[in-house]
Amino acid sequence: TREWFKRTFKRFLEPQRYAIPRIKARRNVLIFSPTGSGKTLAAFLGILDELFNLAERNKLEDKVYCIYVSPLRALSNDIRKNLQIPLEGIRQVAKEMGYELPEIRIFVRHG
Repeated sequence: TREWFKRTFKRFLEPQRYAIPRIKARRNVLIFSPTGSGKTLAAFLGILDELFNLAERNKLEDKVYCIYVSPLRALSNDIRKNLQIPLEGIRQVAKEMGYELPEIRIFVRHG
């Protein structure tokens, strides 16, 4: 996850710099910042990293690890799409480094 981020971005944006360590520490976080400031990536990067770390230790169970609640269907679909991009990138970098990552599934439920 870290290697993918270093290859993809120059640095963490401010909301990411504050939120990611707290999320990785399993603290509740509310990110209030403008559109395009990296909130989605901040919210999910630490979680994805944790899932991959669990898999590496053979402790990743087939269960729900994260629920994201959105007030809008379109926003939920955007979040899903925006999560696929880092997942694919992380998977590609891991493959280049000789790691085989587990399947991380993303579902959107409406209604």
